[in-house]
Amino acid sequence: MDQPDWRLKELMKAFHEMDTDEKMKNFLEGILTPKELEEIPTRLQIVKMLKEGTPQHEIAGKLKIGIATVTRGSKEIQKGNFKYV
Repeated sequence: MDQPDWRLKELMKAFHEMDTDEKMKNFLEGILTPKELEEIPTRLQIVKMLKEGTPQHEIAGKLKIGIATVTRGSKEIQKGNFKYV
């Protein structure tokens, strides 16, 4: 990872401090661009659908995204990421 570990720890700490939906929404709208706010929930849906066994082409069609985006999510799962999703 390129960024220093302390920056990631600060970000994780900030997430942990968001103890209400209102605080989390305010934080996310402040830290993310409108495009990121659109893309990140889609990425979560990709992961959930992959873990449920939904075929990649079906996910791409349902979410109206490219197959490469779905494949990237699949590769991350294969690397051991998203264990807790």
